[in-house]
Amino acid sequence: MNNPKINIKNIKNLSDDWHQLNKVNFDQKIKNGTWINTDRECYITGNGACILLYNVKNKTVILTRQFRMPTYLNGNKEGMMIEVCAGLLDKDDPETCIKREAEEETGYIINKPKKVLEVFTSPGAITEKLYYFIAEYNSAMKINKGGGLLSEDEELEVLEYNFDTALKMIDNGEIKDVKTILLLQHLRIKDIL
Repeated sequence: MNNPKINIKNIKNLSDDWHQLNKVNFDQKIKNGTWINTDRECYITGNGACILLYNVKNKTVILTRQFRMPTYLNGNKEGMMIEVCAGLLDKDDPETCIKREAEEETGYIINKPKKVLEVFTSPGAITEKLYYFIAEYNSAMKINKGGGLLSEDEELEVLEYNFDTALKMIDNGEIKDVKTILLLQHLRIKDIL
């Protein structure tokens, strides 16, 4: 934190349940030289990683479906979301995290994930930075059924879609998750499938 136009005055913790929610009071020097005082709530979630598994030969991708409470509260009728595999880094580096998550959620062992993006997911409210990966898969890499860990309250359905079908699911609104859309579009732009 080395921006001379920002002076953090106070950080008040509002919640420390699953993650922290802090209210930050700060002064900001604006273009005309005036200092203004502002409050912002910031959800401190930690960073994460996500991965899109793809099969060049079969022109398929692996996605998951799971219940997401925030989407349910915001009008997603069943609360189910189709997404790429993802998880929090915890204490791991992004590559180690995504290898672990791929095995837990999809059942595939991934050896050489390729990092393609590193972005802030919702910079107006959440501190999370997400590392985006892609990796090839084949049937020999499937070592278990996947589905997540019950100890982490995960219950995921592993889905395999034709790449063109997955792209159509973006157009018709079946896929509404930004990380999934970004990675599917990445494969399309790079002409990988």
